[in-house]
Amino acid sequence: MKREKGKIQWSLREVKCRRYDMKKVVVAFDSFKGCISAHEACKAAAKGIRTVLPEANVVEIALSDGGEGLVKCVQQILPTKSVSIDVHGPLMTKLKAEYAMSMDGKTAYMEMAAANGLTLVPIDQRDPTKTTTYGVGEMVADALKRGCQKIVMGIGGSATCDGGRGMVDALRDKGCLEKRNHKNLYHNGHGNLMQKGNECLAQKCKFIVACDVNNPLYGENGAAHIFAPQKGATKEQVLWLDEQLRTFAKETEQAGLATPELANHPGAGAAGGLGYALLAYLNAELNSGIDIVLDLVNFDVAIKDADLVITGEGKSDQQTMMGKVPHGVLKRCKKAGVPVWLLSGAIDDRTGELAKNFDLVRSINENDNRPLSVLMQPDVAKKNITAFLSAIFFIYLQIIRTNRNINKTNKD
Repeated sequence: MKREKGKIQWSLREVKCRRYDMKKVVVAFDSFKGCISAHEACKAAAKGIRTVLPEANVVEIALSDGGEGLVKCVQQILPTKSVSIDVHGPLMTKLKAEYAMSMDGKTAYMEMAAANGLTLVPIDQRDPTKTTTYGVGEMVADALKRGCQKIVMGIGGSATCDGGRGMVDALRDKGCLEKRNHKNLYHNGHGNLMQKGNECLAQKCKFIVACDVNNPLYGENGAAHIFAPQKGATKEQVLWLDEQLRTFAKETEQAGLATPELANHPGAGAAGGLGYALLAYLNAELNSGIDIVLDLVNFDVAIKDADLVITGEGKSDQQTMMGKVPHGVLKRCKKAGVPVWLLSGAIDDRTGELAKNFDLVRSINENDNRPLSVLMQPDVAKKNITAFLSAIFFIYLQIIRTNRNINKTNKD
């Protein structure tokens, strides 16, 4: 592909089209982080396709991998109402947190980061020995008291490493979990555990958690050793936090809420160990974030009669194939037998895995030598997506016409 005077020129051999009668195209993008939202990326892609194929059915599906951005993604694809409440932040200061609720009031969609995100803590105050998930429990309690029967939660971007102790304490304080007195073994002065078998609001609700890490609760691959340093912990604090997580797990086991194996459950160490508390105290299901989102948008139904699916993200590299949005889309498309293209802001395919799995892998900025600061501007990114797809579908039309002319000549 060549870019001359702002225009993209393609060689016919670069365009891989399996179907020549393209009536339906699904564009399913993640956000281009720090640049444009998933919704904006889909709009720009659809505009480029419709410029060339005005009669095509172009379906736009904005996606998220279930971490940060989950609620916004849900609000764009499902009818919901916003709920704003006062909660305690990571340092126990009051703040406003928002989550979404289905119109019938039965399902809540929330992000742990709304009450417990790392960005809520000033850089010079980041210390996971002092932060708490208490505000997460307050959000959950609010949804439970409003009558929610299902809670879908994204747990990316946490500021904590308390094993979810704070969340449990908030649920107890709000009357959503039964109380049981224990010696305080953790910071914040909270140490109560739920008694097994007691009726409570939390036990009547189904919890589905978007989790894309497999780390255990403690140990060298656990929450403290792997994630706490990113949240401001020193080497000495990492060791202390790991010991506290072990103690919390032991207390939970003694309360009859978990077996020793639960601490090693994939994802128990997610969000500073919040995954463990969700499993033990709320009987949560930890699922792939992108799979949760794809199910919410009925993705399998949307692609059933599609001729092509186009996906993408800000940067695609080896991590893309580890549960990111394009990987989730790819798996569903392969199962359905639908071709899928990967179109991202930047491509790093040094392993060749992307080219091996996707039918087409391209950057919207190929041969655009402007500085990254320019390419990251929202208007520039949207224009490049639109221009790229306009160009490739123009070539697609040429292929169709050539193919039809050949068939006509053969018939004559």
